[in-house]
Amino acid sequence: MKLLIIGIILFLGVHLVRVVAPGFRQSMIASFGERGWRAGYSIASILTLILLIYGFGQARQVTGMLYNPPVWTAHIAITLMLIAMICLVASLLPAGHIATKTKHPMVLSVKIWALAHLLANGETSSVLLFAAFLAWGVILRISLKRRERAGEITLRPFVSAKYDLYGVFIGVVAWALIIWKLHEWLIGVSPLVV
Repeated sequence: MKLLIIGIILFLGVHLVRVVAPGFRQSMIASFGERGWRAGYSIASILTLILLIYGFGQARQVTGMLYNPPVWTAHIAITLMLIAMICLVASLLPAGHIATKTKHPMVLSVKIWALAHLLANGETSSVLLFAAFLAWGVILRISLKRRERAGEITLRPFVSAKYDLYGVFIGVVAWALIIWKLHEWLIGVSPLVV
């Protein structure tokens, strides 16, 4: 469990640097340049993600249940994951209506993903992991809203509605593949087995 907690703190900490220590990022860019900062940030992200995944795998073997979710919550989780996948894909494409209306579709995707998994999982390790990601998403969204109001960031401009169609199509296909086999193959649990 300790490794999971350390992994969560480090991974989410890396992804909250701009929120909790905005000057640190600028000083690192000044010292190492934009490329150096991105390289270091990417390496830190990958290493902390590996630690998080390993820690979660270890914790799952030893932690018990905090609560036993009702069967119907798994169905809600599967439906929410469809929305999360569409938002995720929309965040990676040029902006359509989905991206412009949700403003930060990737952050929204993470929040929906975390909520869906909290509904369907009652193991202590799962609750800790998904609650931390949900809290991270809320904190990041508040920060992005403040930065937007301050003029530090601008939202992506609308490009075309065709990217909404692409986002929905690719999101549905990705969701179906995850539900069908990928989740079981990667995580060891089929979302269809309740």
